[in-house]
Amino acid sequence: SVVPTPFLADMPLRWRVTPGGSPAFACWPAKENAGVLLKGRDMSGKIKTRKAVIIGAGRVGSHAALCLMFQHLVNEPFAPLFANTALFAAAQAGDLNDLASGLGDNFVIRVGNYCDCKDAHFVILTAGRSRRPGESRLQMLDGTVKILEGIVGPLRDSGFHGVVISVSNPCDVVTEYLYRNLGLPRSQVFGTGTLLDSARLRRALSEIIGVNSKQIQAICMGEHGDSEFVAWSSAQVAGVPLNTFCELHGHLEHEAAEKRIAEDVKNSAYTIIEKKHATYYGVAMAVKRICTAVMRDEQTVLPVSSLMVGEYGLSDLAISMPTVVGRDGVVCRVPVPLNDDEQHELTVSAKALKDIIDSVDFSC
Repeated sequence: SVVPTPFLADMPLRWRVTPGGSPAFACWPAKENAGVLLKGRDMSGKIKTRKAVIIGAGRVGSHAALCLMFQHLVNEPFAPLFANTALFAAAQAGDLNDLASGLGDNFVIRVGNYCDCKDAHFVILTAGRSRRPGESRLQMLDGTVKILEGIVGPLRDSGFHGVVISVSNPCDVVTEYLYRNLGLPRSQVFGTGTLLDSARLRRALSEIIGVNSKQIQAICMGEHGDSEFVAWSSAQVAGVPLNTFCELHGHLEHEAAEKRIAEDVKNSAYTIIEKKHATYYGVAMAVKRICTAVMRDEQTVLPVSSLMVGEYGLSDLAISMPTVVGRDGVVCRVPVPLNDDEQHELTVSAKALKDIIDSVDFSC
């Protein structure tokens, strides 16, 4: 049986969409999982709320550490890595320690091992190979799974019982893989999802309509990848429907503009990778945003990749949708209304992910 700890407390009511499509309340406990994976593991250790383990100290991992340190969200970030990258990890830790000397906090940045995960608040998984120009995120799966096979077992056996944030691509499939193999509650395993895509979307809209992006409510949903889509029907500016606001300012060609903006947002990473071979600043910001929401128990809505339990008729996969994030990770998902076209796009996106998930051996 699962050993109860403060971090495994039952969750409150959460949204679920009924077969007819209307939202309804449903409840499932955060402790729901393959409890056999936890049997015999010591899960009683106290969590250090400012300790983060970053698995992977490449460009994304090191920039995530940088963002967390600048915000003083953590004071003990470190990276347990593979043996053939230990020297590089040590160099990254040394470089970050030089940064820490000027930030006025008692940071501890070092190369650790998986035993150090036991009392960590976060494990941030960024390990994986770089994405090649023109390559989709789903095409990275084989290489990522091979890397995960060497990570999941030691992480699971460490007794870690905090929050896992999946950054490695393909983000949604990796999130599902981690949930099935780590034995943690659903609420504590989720991915960065379309959080960065949605930030790109709001920035693009801000530049067009001349409004601060913080006043724009617009999200990307579905796969973090080629099948993602924008939920235009629910987009607003300070509570005013986006199309209405645009018409007031002389922007009338909605359909053409929406198509162009959505494509630009979706292809943004391709453009950056083609020119500089990697993206890392934006996703590091996304990691920082999620960690902030958890550490401060913000109960804020973020479009992260979380495990579906019936919303929009979907289950047994992780996919991005508006999600309330708080102290214990995912509090609940918010199934915003979708029009028929958006519902179709969500179905197509979910099928693309499910086909990949069904083709992968998830045993570890």
